[in-house]
Amino acid sequence: MSDLANLPTEARLPASEHLDELSTAGLLEVIHAADHAAVAAVDRELPKIAAAVDAIAARIDQGGHLFYQGAGTSGRLGVLDASECPPTYNTPPTLVQAIIAGGDAALRRSIERAEDDPALGAQDLRERGFSGNDVLVGIAASGRTPYVLGGLDYARRQGALTIGLSCVPGSPVALAAEIAITPATGAEAVTGSTRMKAGTATKLVLNMISTGVLVRLGYVYGNLMVNVQPTNSKLADRAARIVSAITGLDNAAAAELIEKSGSVKAAVVMHRLGMTRAQAEARLAAVHGRLKDALK
Repeated sequence: MSDLANLPTEARLPASEHLDELSTAGLLEVIHAADHAAVAAVDRELPKIAAAVDAIAARIDQGGHLFYQGAGTSGRLGVLDASECPPTYNTPPTLVQAIIAGGDAALRRSIERAEDDPALGAQDLRERGFSGNDVLVGIAASGRTPYVLGGLDYARRQGALTIGLSCVPGSPVALAAEIAITPATGAEAVTGSTRMKAGTATKLVLNMISTGVLVRLGYVYGNLMVNVQPTNSKLADRAARIVSAITGLDNAAAAELIEKSGSVKAAVVMHRLGMTRAQAEARLAAVHGRLKDALK
């Protein structure tokens, strides 16, 4: 029997052994019950996730970047999380980056054997300009993907912060990283299909990491995405509602102020502190864009 066959993510789930014989409603109940287990697995890892968020935020505050690296479903989930940061928080495009084994083509189709080469994991980081100031989150549901292990080894040798996100306790990925986040999701409803429970847990953790880091860095005020850019009608409406919620202005006045200020944050500072646009922008720059600090 191969080592892979012994992984908990490859085990058979007793509740789903007769999945194909159940009614549609019955099989969905089994799958959804497994989803609940994924959430519980993440719950147990919250202290580790919190430690990762604080460590990543500290690195980025010193000029570092956050990289995700994975293969297959794990890689795609990293790309999804990274790609949503600029439109949601107006992050610089290089602040949160994701690398998937096999390149962008692997987002739509499987690239055979790309995940089996540790040297490729190191090479892809090197080509992105990864440095010792940065953070690597290596993502692998099985915890044993050679491509990810190669990336973690390279990152560690550069002096970077390494975080291993896997679903198998004590896995090589967990052992290779400075911080190990390991939601132990166990057997899948469809045996070995780690896009299910393991993928759900991975997405939850990545949501927490990126959101938590950007909250710590001041991209959020209260629970409002104050870095949003009014680049279309939906976002313009959201920006006006955010300024209205903070300042008490009505939506029309808030929208007019955003026009004058150029951004949600500058609009709030201008209104609260009676500043010009230039003064508001300078004050925000002095506190690295943290609205709460600018208003003190």
